[in-house]
Amino acid sequence: MKANYKFSNLCGTVYKQGNILFTSDGNAVLSPVGNRVSVFDLVANKSWTLPFENRRNIAVIALSPDSNVLISVDEDGRALLVNYRRGIVLHHFNFKKKVNAVTFSPDGKYIAATHGNHLQVWRTPNHLIREFAPFVLHREYTGHHDEVLSVEWSPDSRFLLTTSRDMTARLFTLEPLKGFRPKTFAGHRDGILHAYFSSDAKTIYTVSRDGAVFTWRAKPNEEADEDSEEEDMDDQPVASTSTASLLDNTIATTRWGISERHYFNQANTRVVCSTFHPKTNLLVIGFSTGVFGLWEMPDFTNVYTLSVSQERISSIAINPTGEWIAFGATKLGQLLVWEWQSESYILKQQGHYFDMNTLSYSADGQNVATGGDDGKVKVWNTISGFCFVTFTDHSSAVSGVEFAKQGQVLFTASLDGTVRAFDLLRYRNFRTFTSPTPVQFSALAVDPSGEVVAAGSTDSFEVFMWSVQTGKLLDILTGHEGPISALAFSPTGNLLASSSWDRTVRLWSVFGRSRAVEPFSLNSDVLALAFRPDGHELAASTLDGQLAFWDVDEGRQTNVIEGRKDISGGRKVDDRVAATNNASGKAFTSLAYTADGGCIIAGGNSKYVVIYDVREGVMVKKFQISENLSLDGTEEFLDSRRMTDAGPLDLIDDRADESDLEDRLDTALPGAQKGDLSKRKYRQEARIKCVRFSPTGRAWAAASTEGLLIYSLDESISFDPFDLDMDLTPQSLMKVLENREHLKALVMAFRLNEKPLIHRVYEASPRDDIRLLASQLPVIYVPTLLQFISSHMEKSPHMEFNLLWINALLGSHGRYLRDRSTQFASVFRSIQRGLLGYQEVVSRTCGNNNATLAYILDQQHVGDASVTVE
Repeated sequence: MKANYKFSNLCGTVYKQGNILFTSDGNAVLSPVGNRVSVFDLVANKSWTLPFENRRNIAVIALSPDSNVLISVDEDGRALLVNYRRGIVLHHFNFKKKVNAVTFSPDGKYIAATHGNHLQVWRTPNHLIREFAPFVLHREYTGHHDEVLSVEWSPDSRFLLTTSRDMTARLFTLEPLKGFRPKTFAGHRDGILHAYFSSDAKTIYTVSRDGAVFTWRAKPNEEADEDSEEEDMDDQPVASTSTASLLDNTIATTRWGISERHYFNQANTRVVCSTFHPKTNLLVIGFSTGVFGLWEMPDFTNVYTLSVSQERISSIAINPTGEWIAFGATKLGQLLVWEWQSESYILKQQGHYFDMNTLSYSADGQNVATGGDDGKVKVWNTISGFCFVTFTDHSSAVSGVEFAKQGQVLFTASLDGTVRAFDLLRYRNFRTFTSPTPVQFSALAVDPSGEVVAAGSTDSFEVFMWSVQTGKLLDILTGHEGPISALAFSPTGNLLASSSWDRTVRLWSVFGRSRAVEPFSLNSDVLALAFRPDGHELAASTLDGQLAFWDVDEGRQTNVIEGRKDISGGRKVDDRVAATNNASGKAFTSLAYTADGGCIIAGGNSKYVVIYDVREGVMVKKFQISENLSLDGTEEFLDSRRMTDAGPLDLIDDRADESDLEDRLDTALPGAQKGDLSKRKYRQEARIKCVRFSPTGRAWAAASTEGLLIYSLDESISFDPFDLDMDLTPQSLMKVLENREHLKALVMAFRLNEKPLIHRVYEASPRDDIRLLASQLPVIYVPTLLQFISSHMEKSPHMEFNLLWINALLGSHGRYLRDRSTQFASVFRSIQRGLLGYQEVVSRTCGNNNATLAYILDQQHVGDASVTVE
């Protein structure tokens, strides 16, 4: 089995904290998700996560005007300079202080970053040339008496506006200017959040936290000498050199004064964020109550005010054309894109409010369902990365989700004592199953036919079985002496396996007449179960870190894997023991077999996910799901410099230092472990709640602290030749292809096993020869070609060409593939997934064309009728 999986997407989280921004073309939104950055393409309706990771949660990001360079700065001030087009980290840099704002100049030559109560301007490193010290400091500006909050460039990239908590804004020049002293804009009664230039740079707008907007313009000459209240009165040194004397210095020489004062007059709220679009003079304000408003400047005309969130809006961005406005809400994890002219959502996504507990792949691998502590069930599309439906019927944490093997049905179990069945065509809850007495359900299983659903309880230690058709309770299975931890139906449908904290696994013959029960005893509490896809083997994980395997037919234990050393690692802040010696609590809480049953993937209360070879009992590969130091348990060694007499610095509650009253308040009970994670007294822990393999075998997903992580096969770089010899080269392959020997070229491409070559030969095949080529292709290459076509279907526009190949291959080699259906199960699922995608595209196109065809036919009837009348 190939184990070259690499991180491909982070689905379950759409926004965490920091600023969101649009790309230069306005078609995509960049959103910080923990220590990563996700990109949401609003035109192609697709999302992906860039492959780099910051050391801690990202605080601020900035994108160059040409969208080539991205800079992301974490909470500690450590920055990454990234080639945005390729997602490759170019340089690491440490600002050594918390950064509140960073922005590129409009010409892209400079980067301005806040640095405490100073402002630093750096020259932008070249993203095409490798340099030893790429960051060169251009100038550092002083003058503010408190933390600088934002920085804004003038349209010509020669002047900067900064705002600060000291209730002032200041105007600086990029290059020294003779006789210039930095201008101070004073008069606000609270910290100034942002300052903006108008498109002609003749007007400046400042926005403060208390809801005041001041408009600044040039003073009339007669007032300039009399009134200097807002003029700069600081004794700043005058620059001795002049490199900008020949350029337009109107902004620097203007004597700025307050022209107008405006107030939002929103009761019991504060301004949290804002943005300004110079071309349309549109000012967008986000308030702490989840309300946002649009004002047209300089007249301060309110376009409208709307509530888009139940919590405060953390970040606002507007695209270059001024049509779309993006909002981010930290507490709810919401990301919204709003088209303000039509008053409609372009994008509305939200992750789970609390932890994500469980996940399940659909039979075709197209969708992933997740359940969380917030009682919500979300279904995500694996191709687009978007959530397309959310079910909110459960009133407590969701403990299990399962798709039916056939049909569009999703089953969920919850601690609220109900098991629900959802119709994914009509998006409704059509069945609700309950027990005779109220219990909390902790495990869920659905039989292969989809006719019977089973759930295990934590209270009564019983397993309940219901009929999906009638909704009636069929049976209650008793015998366990501890809470039920996991349930699994055999793929053949004859057996139900249950595991419990009573250190046993039981096999129930639920559909046979004998009603036999076969218990398997273990040395520790059982946490997870999984059947091999053929149903002949059962795997279980225990609290002592072991994986045990049984032959179901003979009822004997076949293998044991000691996994505690593999999953242990990562020292928490309050751990007294080093990571290498601390294996307590390190156990696998979730198991899943690969499609061929040769390997098993396991995850648990650790930052590691491990893949084992079942036959050999050895570890194939270990993945570290996160390197985010903001999470507990990601470091192997603690930093002694962060230890104090009062304990680790990371555990000291510093909320009393926050500026907003709502941030200083603490309404949580001491030691609360669930609920609003932002109110917890200790940090979130890096751990895996659930892992599942995709039915196609080409990806696996993990429900982690950071969200839904998806890892897929990395086929971009790998060179894995199948049958290589000295005469087989890309040049010889091209010569064969030029001679129109397509079958020989196809076999040579598969022997080299380089995807670009296979793609070129495949596309060059004549349409009329497809059936002949498919019939003469050696059977050893048939599964490989089908796998290639399935991945090619997702990107290629040649629908008929791909369908002809699939039809010819299945027609010529159908018996060979059917006899080895278990071996090639992942290939069949990949083809099915591609065909379903084609079906959706065709049906959608036909639906869109129905109205046009009806109109054409009606016009034809009208024309015929007029001819008849004449």
